[in-house]
Amino acid sequence: KNGLLSVIQKLKGSTELELRVVLLGLDNAGKTTLLKCLASEDVNTITPTQVSLNKTSPAEKRLVEIFWSSLQCLLLHLQVYDIDSADKKRFEETGLELSELIDEENLTGDPILIFANKQDLGTASLASEIAEGLNLHTYRDRVWQIQACSALTGEGVQDGMNWICNNLVK
Repeated sequence: KNGLLSVIQKLKGSTELELRVVLLGLDNAGKTTLLKCLASEDVNTITPTQVSLNKTSPAEKRLVEIFWSSLQCLLLHLQVYDIDSADKKRFEETGLELSELIDEENLTGDPILIFANKQDLGTASLASEIAEGLNLHTYRDRVWQIQACSALTGEGVQDGMNWICNNLVK
């Protein structure tokens, strides 16, 4: 589980970079679990994150420290959007949020990785069904990938990290 560290190590061999990652998603999508998974921290003790502008979780602090201490100079943005694949009632809402993110002027053309999270649940929709429902095929101004994953088990997370690495190096 070296996800994020493997991305940094692969990128570090190229030009010096400053990488900014925007991780968004609706509440209860699994963002904190995903961050802890990427930081190789225990994902079994997670409670709902209370939103606070002045506080970040230890996993978030560790990721920020890794990014800023490892990568500098050329600025790259990467958008990561986390979806609860089992919460079909909120697919319309998540689609609107994702659409707003993609339309954000400052992030035009930036690659976007969509994690179809919680695939370990029996009620989860397939990533391909989510992509179709969100009309991802209409986004032609950027490269995008929808990656089935379970932040709880780690399955699929490394595949998403590999996609990030391959698309940022390009």
